[in-house]
Amino acid sequence: MLKYFLIALGGALGSAARYWVGSTVSGRIGVRFPYGTLIINLSACLVIGFTITFMDKRAGLNPMWRFLIPIGFIGAYSTFSTYEWETLSTLRSGAFFLAGLYAVGSLILGLAATWAGTALADLL
Repeated sequence: MLKYFLIALGGALGSAARYWVGSTVSGRIGVRFPYGTLIINLSACLVIGFTITFMDKRAGLNPMWRFLIPIGFIGAYSTFSTYEWETLSTLRSGAFFLAGLYAVGSLILGLAATWAGTALADLL
């Protein structure tokens, strides 16, 4: 039962963090390009890469952390479905270049951020 509580707690924190980051970035930079979602996805990739790699290397670490951070928090914080919707909406509006830039940029930078998270965890 504890694991479900940790997933729910992580999910609540992740959802709140997603809203805060997305609205803060959009409020400062604007909404013409979905910068907020891009930053959320990239930071989620970094955190999931780091936490899973770090936890795998630290066998003595309580496995319950996996329920709290990568499953609960990142599961709620990451916005892949929003990313897909925003890409489709941008395509539908006729902004094909922006849609392509967003889709390809998210993929390449997301992979790079995930790699950076694993590399950072490997250093510790």
